[in-house]
Amino acid sequence: MPTTRTPMTLRKPMAHLAVPVTLFLLAVAPTASRAQVAADTDAVLPLLVTRGHAPAAALLADAPSGTRYAHAEAEDEDEAEVGRDGTPEQRPEQGPEPLRRADHFRAGSITKTFIATVVLQLAAEHRLSLSDSVEDHLPGLVRGEGGGRGDDGRRITLRALLTHTSGLADFTAVTGGTTPVTPRQAVRLALALPPAVPGRFFYSNTNYVLLGLVIEQVTGNSYATEAERRVIAPLRLTGTSFPGARSSLPEPHGRAYSADGSDVTDLDPRAAGAAGELVTTLPDVNRFYGALLGGDLLRPRQLREMLDTGTAHGAYGMGLYPVRLPCGTTVWGHNGRISGSYVRTAATVDGRHVLTYRVNTDAPEDPDLEPALLAAEFCPRVPRRP
Repeated sequence: MPTTRTPMTLRKPMAHLAVPVTLFLLAVAPTASRAQVAADTDAVLPLLVTRGHAPAAALLADAPSGTRYAHAEAEDEDEAEVGRDGTPEQRPEQGPEPLRRADHFRAGSITKTFIATVVLQLAAEHRLSLSDSVEDHLPGLVRGEGGGRGDDGRRITLRALLTHTSGLADFTAVTGGTTPVTPRQAVRLALALPPAVPGRFFYSNTNYVLLGLVIEQVTGNSYATEAERRVIAPLRLTGTSFPGARSSLPEPHGRAYSADGSDVTDLDPRAAGAAGELVTTLPDVNRFYGALLGGDLLRPRQLREMLDTGTAHGAYGMGLYPVRLPCGTTVWGHNGRISGSYVRTAATVDGRHVLTYRVNTDAPEDPDLEPALLAAEFCPRVPRRP
């Protein structure tokens, strides 16, 4: 999302040669209107490769009218990106493999929606209150250095953690999102940084690391165990897991590349923890968001709280954020970014229409492509070429 403060590795602007792209589409019983959506999204998807400079891209859309899967990748890696100084940029040694529908990938901050769901379930069970302070559950852990600082767990509520309004700094500003740390180490790193303004929206991974610790304190189980028991198993998300310290991805999976082209498929998930550890698949992500927004995981009161953006002044709910599209439709979801993987999910508020797309690099370089893809999917009658 535009206001995300999660650091990523950036590369200098590049002048690019034209890259041939292969596009593959599988549609299940599309209607005429869905055929138009297919044409629109298919026009945008290859641009994630040619203009977004991703090795490969894929999307999965689920709607009442059918399911669509498509992927695109550069045909010839020899026609590589060339820097301004004329030096070929590092690229995958072998041509980019297609991103398959069943591939496992790292989902980054999609994890936050799972964590928020568990916390809201615990609130519905009266095992915690969103008005509880961090100090109530993790005494003495959050105490900023120096008097008068806002990062004091006695004044920060669980609601503030969920909505990114705690004022806590983001520990990944130190680690870059690639160095493994324990949850308590992450908190200590954040407390050594200048805090943001409490009550204002400031996206910080530290918030959800703390929520993971709260879940453990309240239940006696890890956040991973609770998410598996409450979300993953009931929805039969067979491709979704919290890998802990396991650096390899389950089979099947493709390769993941950092912004400079380095292979970062193997990654220690402790670099993200409860803020971004999740491994999943495209079908599982769609099933999860469809079930969540459809009311299968939360009671009506808790779902309303999840969608309430008032605390964050319209920017964020609890593990979800809204985007209003040019046609007036508002979609809900989250993005996820971790080294070598970017994913974005968006859905109608009833969960009946869900789109997830992913690329196997840090993020698309062209920021206009994501809004164009969302508009193409959810606004089929509006011109959407970026």
